[in-house]
Amino acid sequence: MVNIFSAPVVELTQLNNLFIELTAKNCNQRCKHCYIDFPISKNIKDFISLDKIKLALSDTMKDNIQIIYLTGAEPMTHPEFNAILRLCLKRASVCVCTNASFINEKKARFLKKVEEESSNEIIFKLSIDHYNEVKNDDIRTRGAYRQTISALKNLVKYNFNPILSIVNYYNEDEQVLLKEFKGICKKIGFETTDFNFQINNYYNKYKPQVENFELGCKNFDCQAGRMLTDKGVYVCPFLANDHRGRMGNDFKDFSKKMHMETNFCLACSKNKSKMFSLNINSFT
Repeated sequence: MVNIFSAPVVELTQLNNLFIELTAKNCNQRCKHCYIDFPISKNIKDFISLDKIKLALSDTMKDNIQIIYLTGAEPMTHPEFNAILRLCLKRASVCVCTNASFINEKKARFLKKVEEESSNEIIFKLSIDHYNEVKNDDIRTRGAYRQTISALKNLVKYNFNPILSIVNYYNEDEQVLLKEFKGICKKIGFETTDFNFQINNYYNKYKPQVENFELGCKNFDCQAGRMLTDKGVYVCPFLANDHRGRMGNDFKDFSKKMHMETNFCLACSKNKSKMFSLNINSFT
């Protein structure tokens, strides 16, 4: 833990990325590396209301929001997911951060129709952590690998350009991971670039970190983004619903400064790139 009085301070320079946590605890998987503390029950219905999202979009009208991220736990479990997606697309491109288990061919076809109704783009960030099915499912859940590959095929069929979100759980050579995943994508007819892969370090929430921060010239998610949850505005997905990351009740009045005092912040500083947001300049 870093003392708040010596912790680096990062300030929001502009609000380009709006993260919306559709649910804090509702997910159909229990991944070993997940930073969320799930209860024993799998049926927590803590969905954010559509009205809170509408208010946030209204309060941020003067901000240059370029991408809205729908996150969770698992955002596609939200009973009003389709309505929320359509609402957000009226404002900006939307990135759906999902474990891909809800994307069959019928859903992919429907989502393409939703995208065609808008002038903005739907980007899918699909969670998959290893190119080896057994290793991946050991991290995530049985059958997760095949679900993600199936979703990938369905999205590519309808001309989406998905991103694979990979947590390097086994601390392997990133170039090897990239090569193997590119090979898998090529086999299913999905031509990729580096943009289609986001590899993050594994953050072990049970192992306190004692290293120093590595700020350097790195751009942090908290410099260009904030997160809306059912309980208010937070600095980032890592610290959603954590009092240390609380920025305010709503977007009418929220803090633009963040003291990087947590192990989550330390993990973020060690990552080679942003952990949550996308490189807007790489869009194709």
